[in-house]
Amino acid sequence: MFFWTPYSFVRLVFFLIAGILLGIYQPDFLPQHFTLPTLLGFVVLYFLLHWKLTSDIKPIGTGLVGLLVIFLAGYVNTMFNTDSRRPDHLNHVRESVEKYTVIVSGYAEQKEKSWKVEGIIQQYHNGVEWKNAYARVLLYLSRQDFEKPFSFGDRLVINGSPQALQGPANPGEFNYKRFLTFRKIYHQHFLRNGQVHYVENSPPSIIVAYSFHVRRWAENILSKHIAGEQERAVAAALILGVKDGLDNDLVQAYASSGAMHVLAVSGLHVGIIYLILSFVLKPLHKWRYGKWMLAVISIFVLWSYAFVTGLSPSVLRAVTMFSVIALSGPLNYRTNIYNTLAVAAFILLVWEPYLIMSVGFQLSFLAVMGIVYIQPKLYWLWQPSNFFFDKVWQITCVSIAAQLATCSLGLLYFHQFPVYFLFSNLFVIPGAFISLLLGILLLGVSLVEPAAFVVGKVLEFILWLLNYLVFSVEQLPYSLINNIYITTFQSWLLMGILISALLLLQYRKFPFALMLFFSGLTFGMVQWYHYREEVNHEKFVVYRVAGQSAMEWIARGQSFFMADSVLVNDRERMRFHIRPNRLISGVHQVHTHEIPFMRPYDGARLFAWNNHVILQVTAENFFFPDGMEVDYIVLSGNSIRDIGKLTQLTCKQLIIDSSNSIYTATKIMNQAHELNLPVYSVLHQGAFITKL
Repeated sequence: MFFWTPYSFVRLVFFLIAGILLGIYQPDFLPQHFTLPTLLGFVVLYFLLHWKLTSDIKPIGTGLVGLLVIFLAGYVNTMFNTDSRRPDHLNHVRESVEKYTVIVSGYAEQKEKSWKVEGIIQQYHNGVEWKNAYARVLLYLSRQDFEKPFSFGDRLVINGSPQALQGPANPGEFNYKRFLTFRKIYHQHFLRNGQVHYVENSPPSIIVAYSFHVRRWAENILSKHIAGEQERAVAAALILGVKDGLDNDLVQAYASSGAMHVLAVSGLHVGIIYLILSFVLKPLHKWRYGKWMLAVISIFVLWSYAFVTGLSPSVLRAVTMFSVIALSGPLNYRTNIYNTLAVAAFILLVWEPYLIMSVGFQLSFLAVMGIVYIQPKLYWLWQPSNFFFDKVWQITCVSIAAQLATCSLGLLYFHQFPVYFLFSNLFVIPGAFISLLLGILLLGVSLVEPAAFVVGKVLEFILWLLNYLVFSVEQLPYSLINNIYITTFQSWLLMGILISALLLLQYRKFPFALMLFFSGLTFGMVQWYHYREEVNHEKFVVYRVAGQSAMEWIARGQSFFMADSVLVNDRERMRFHIRPNRLISGVHQVHTHEIPFMRPYDGARLFAWNNHVILQVTAENFFFPDGMEVDYIVLSGNSIRDIGKLTQLTCKQLIIDSSNSIYTATKIMNQAHELNLPVYSVLHQGAFITKL
């Protein structure tokens, strides 16, 4: 039977995570002034019980109170680490902000039209005086006005006021506001020339400043010795975690082949370095203090690598994890790997509780736990005597284990499943191993020009071959199953199905069979309910896409999409704004060029679809028959500035789409309210969606 006794630290982390999640989702569960005294009270109770209780009931009584202390500690720590609860946070400022001072606190990321960099607001000016304030802000610097971005530690004075982040405007759209809130960012500011004034460079951390400087040096070394554009981009991503140079085709190819994990420096890369160190330093085990020397050298090298990559959060997570693993050897802890992983997670979550909401954190720990638990059981099924087949089988088992453990989250976050991940990982993992080794070697011999030249060319060839194989896998038929939609609850159910199946195979107990059955049954019922409510319906949607008019009619997997060709051909905006609703609605076929139920008029379009009539006004000199009765009127492109022009029409709803200016939309809304006309502004209220 399954017992918790050997997994003491796993229990602690479980209750710590429960407290953190309560603090994130129910921050007002306890009054703020009451949280710390409550925690201290239970700590005192724990020691009193430990002192007073008899040995027979002490383990149970003190254990339960101790776990409750850990739970409350997670909750209190989350409260203290929530920036928006600070009294000086910009969220609490109710007066106007004319300008503010900010210090650049991150490494600039290159976007298509801008530089994106994180900053920390220190003061703001209300038109009369400077006042202290605090807030993290995302700055977007137009690349037309700024040749290069500002650096870490640059102190700037910025004219204007940062904008509070907005929630998703379209159904199913990625909640960017929530994503940034988990990183304690609540504001953003799009900047042009003349708004920003440089003051000085005063980095808040000298260590981070030098780390960014070393990372920039490493980027220059890779750029100098790797000529191919795509090879250089993959090298920067694979070795340093810099993804600026990755184009959409390259990212899509790696995603379709199931090799996306090599483009994000994380546990795989740090694990490769630790594996190399363990192999090279294996003779140290013969010495008296060899285990300590191995641990110290490993930790030093791992943290040096983290320093070169700019101390990015994903690398810090992985380095912390493997540092704990390295220390567990010389300390002679008689524990299992699950407790070791739990110690690493505990340290990270105490340092930053919001890491629990990080996709990278979730995938990293799930993948490692899956490999630790599932891989040995798979490998035991077949142990080939041939060296080559043995290594192939080892990589295959690792790939299956990691994919099984992370499958539910992959479907939830990325809505796709790479079919040939087993095949691609046979060359991707060795390719990443060799590339990372050569990349570190290139940085090490960079001062010796002939050696650096040779290593750079070999690395470039390996990366070219890796890219070629990845693109080849992408071209295979049915390489990617995409457009998969599941809810967060269904993701948990998939985890339950996997866990109950594994426990059933190991322990052969009937309760685990019941868990498996009810998890699968519930998953099917949720899927049926989603189909009934979202897929088996006819919908009319007017999306909010800044500066664009976008309308869609959806019926049982068929979509008729009406939008400007600029938007239709903009893959990034279509993916972000339009695709999520299509996933929810089960769309598998999209018609964009011909709308069979559309009839054009001068300055207007008439859509007659399933006994519903929709009129779109596109120009000021529109024409349509007098006395027309329609269900919906969509106003586009500032075509109407005086609502009186529409008084001869009868409609159920007036819709102002996002191709209008905010001034025009506001004006029409005010006029409609005065006339008691039903009006909906997509710019003000988000996408309009109705089931017909």
